[in-house]
Amino acid sequence: MEKKVYSTSGKELRTITLDDKVFGLPINDDVIYYAITNELANRRVGTACTKTRAEVHGTNNKPYKQKGTGNARRGDVKSPIMVGGGITFGPKPRDFSYSIPKKAKRLAMKSILSAHAQGDRLTVVEDFTVESGKTKDLVAILNNFAKGERTVLILKDDDAKIKRAGRNIPNLSFLAYNRLEAHDLFYGRKVIILESAVKNLSEFYAEDKEAK
Repeated sequence: MEKKVYSTSGKELRTITLDDKVFGLPINDDVIYYAITNELANRRVGTACTKTRAEVHGTNNKPYKQKGTGNARRGDVKSPIMVGGGITFGPKPRDFSYSIPKKAKRLAMKSILSAHAQGDRLTVVEDFTVESGKTKDLVAILNNFAKGERTVLILKDDDAKIKRAGRNIPNLSFLAYNRLEAHDLFYGRKVIILESAVKNLSEFYAEDKEAK
């Protein structure tokens, strides 16, 4: 698959060949769903906690005597059916995280990249950085390719200056080529990938590497 490479000003520079094993695969909706669900589950904190009747503070005495009042017999005030009593089957701290096969996760990333490439939502831009670290300089570049859309910028490495410049830009996510996230990548309406990151992705997700 051929894609045009653009300068930071939005001008066409040359063409680049995308690896069909990464950017030209059939879209596997099922594995994409599993990868996104896995990431969302792993992000859950799981700290919700309620008190049972054994943990609620209160007296163990009966509120009134067993017989003679005409009321239903009553235990202590910590009963779950009393206001301020314990909670029955309430949430307790737990770990929601789980793992999926590595091959499934890699296939999900390649499927999402293929979907963006085939749907013309992926733009290849020449390598650049933001030396000043200022937001306005990065905005000036991004406005040539996406305006107000949910945008994902795939970097060739962990560029601290670009991340510093973009941390105040809404709807912008940064992903390194070797640490892609299915959720952010899938829901990005515009995916901007640096030219060197294309080569890095092809090497990182190569089939021969998976076979080792």
